Amino acid sequence: MTNTLQTIRDWLRYAVSRFENSDIFYGHGTDNSYDEAVWLVMSALHLPHDTLDNFLDARLTAEENQHLATLIEKRVSEHTPTAYLVNEAWLRGYKFYVDERVIVPRSFIAELLENGLQPWVEFPEMVESAADICTGSGCLGILLAEAFPNAHIDVIDISADAIDVSNINIQRYGLEDQVQAVQSDMFTALKGRKYDVIISNPPYVDAPSMAELPAEYRQEPQLALGSGEAGLDHTHTLLSQASEYLNDGGVLIVEIGHNRDALHEAYPDLPFTWLDTSGGDQFVFMLTKEDLAEAGLQAG
Repeated sequence: MTNTLQTIRDWLRYAVSRFENSDIFYGHGTDNSYDEAVWLVMSALHLPHDTLDNFLDARLTAEENQHLATLIEKRVSEHTPTAYLVNEAWLRGYKFYVDERVIVPRSFIAELLENGLQPWVEFPEMVESAADICTGSGCLGILLAEAFPNAHIDVIDISADAIDVSNINIQRYGLEDQVQAVQSDMFTALKGRKYDVIISNPPYVDAPSMAELPAEYRQEPQLALGSGEAGLDHTHTLLSQASEYLNDGGVLIVEIGHNRDALHEAYPDLPFTWLDTSGGDQFVFMLTKEDLAEAGLQAG
């Protein structure tokens, strides 16, 4: 059926039609069939997305036709996220390598790093150390390095696979001298280390939601999604231990999904500062080391 498709324009039309006539779920970088089709087709052909208009009527080789046919079929019939099909994901204009060993990057914290976490970090150039806990592909750690060029960055994950993928991205951005990938169950392997900034987009899906995830999300490492019955197990660890690893005046920034009410119920005395993002002020909180100490959340 695809033998008559000759140009990129043809393949985009075909992909959109297939996606519209399917039950695939968007949410790994796009929210509609057209953007998904552009991403898949252009990335599969190794063409920059912003050159689409230049290549719409370019004819494909037989090998390229077969490749696109295979990828579109996998997207529709197997619900494989496009990020895995083309081994790339985008976050705030940065491209990262991804595969099935890590979740597809998506985080509101990336927005906050664009201005160096100001005004909560007054002088980004004075940040000397930062960590990204539960880093996955290393994407937020790389954005930390961009935001704080004078800082040493640790990206931490329990998964050896995630560490391997993080190192791919660290090397692609030439940040080997600034960013180190550390395999660790949260803080376990970080004894003695101190940071000015700790960020984390940890697993936070609660048990009921895990049971209802779309097929695309079930292809991601489940270890990187679920966090106990209420979705807060990893956040509890961050809150109970972060003060030991923060320098005086240091800040902890955590993304928690839709768990704000449950978090306030669990920690009624913590003075959470909720940060504004494109999704609203419900999803990312900030606490200082002093906030944690005053609430009695000090390791040991």
